[in-house]
Amino acid sequence: MKILYAFLFIGITTSFAQKDIEQEYIDIESKVIEWRRHFHENPELSNSEFKTAETIATHLRALGIEVETGIAITGVVGILKGNLPGKVIALRADIDALPVTENSELSYKSTVRTEFLGKETGVAHACGHDAHTAILMGVAEILSKNKDKIKGSVKFIFQPAEEGPPPGQEGGSKLMIKEGVLEHPKVDAIFGLHIRSAVEVGQIHYKPGGAMAAVERFVINVKGKQAHGAAPWLGVDPILISAKIIDGLQTIISRESKLINEAAVITVGKITAGVRFNIIPESAELIGTVRTLDPEMKALVIRRMTEMTETIAKAYGGEATISFRNQTAITYNNHDLVNQMLPSLKNAAGDTNVVQIKAETIGEDFSYFQEVVPGFYFYLGGMAKGDTKLHPHHTPDFFIDESGLLLGVKALTQITLDYLNQ
Repeated sequence: MKILYAFLFIGITTSFAQKDIEQEYIDIESKVIEWRRHFHENPELSNSEFKTAETIATHLRALGIEVETGIAITGVVGILKGNLPGKVIALRADIDALPVTENSELSYKSTVRTEFLGKETGVAHACGHDAHTAILMGVAEILSKNKDKIKGSVKFIFQPAEEGPPPGQEGGSKLMIKEGVLEHPKVDAIFGLHIRSAVEVGQIHYKPGGAMAAVERFVINVKGKQAHGAAPWLGVDPILISAKIIDGLQTIISRESKLINEAAVITVGKITAGVRFNIIPESAELIGTVRTLDPEMKALVIRRMTEMTETIAKAYGGEATISFRNQTAITYNNHDLVNQMLPSLKNAAGDTNVVQIKAETIGEDFSYFQEVVPGFYFYLGGMAKGDTKLHPHHTPDFFIDESGLLLGVKALTQITLDYLNQ
């Protein structure tokens, strides 16, 4: 009976919180859209989000929120203390744009140009980080006006370089963690969202456990023996060895990985070898990616890739080494936290609009926060109702319907109030 009363109490407090700030939601929507358009028109690449950070910091300070800047180069963190002591919740938004030339007729489209890795390119928010930033600014404004409803503290984390820092630099969530963003005060749980151009406005999608993949970049160096193309028996062909390695690696997925539990992917995306059509080269290089959603499967795949690479090369008279560089960890949604906060999402979006989905093999560096504290990361609908066109992320044609932004504000606000007061 006590448990029943507890759930009833949670439901009552949730409803009251939503009613009390309904007008504030209405008032904030136009501001969120305006902020999003400003960031969309003025995108900045990873570790260069200086003006973006200045806009965020100015807004937070105007709300009376304690602000720290320059974290992980361009990151901004705001701390809002409620009227009563309690837990610490963190809300995260990524702020960087991509080296993509936007293809749209929007009045606020990006016309920014820059040089990236030696090539001239446009810069655009082609993944929705402008929306995430604007949403979290809206959440900060609403919560700053409702400190009496907050038992504990809220840490607003505006993170740079989610798309990865430039070569030779550190950045992103790993650097923020290294610089203590989850401490002082210590964070108890962290939440974030990602708008999706293929999910209808008004919907929230989520998955408990492994939701997005750990991403590893691997490099295989194959050493053979150079020879004339007319006399291959005088050499050791690293291109042939490379082909055998690629073929062998796929059997790790198709024959050794328990895919009924979680998906896994090995992809070789680049092969470099040789200088002339009639010369067997001395060496070859293979570069690719591994995607896994389960820690045990990840360990198995990496171990077998190492064993197979070395063994296959040796079988054909050559040598090969493989190295891995971690790009993201598994975006792992804590099961207890998901169960605890699902009522909050349903309160914000409606029961039928909160949908459990299967995992995806894309990566997200929010995952590093989740390795330190329990976290929950979910998708927010950004596709206009009835739209049948594709607007893929990371492409010139990326597009979202701004009518979906307010639900993001409601969801994160409701999660915050419920988590801190349960």
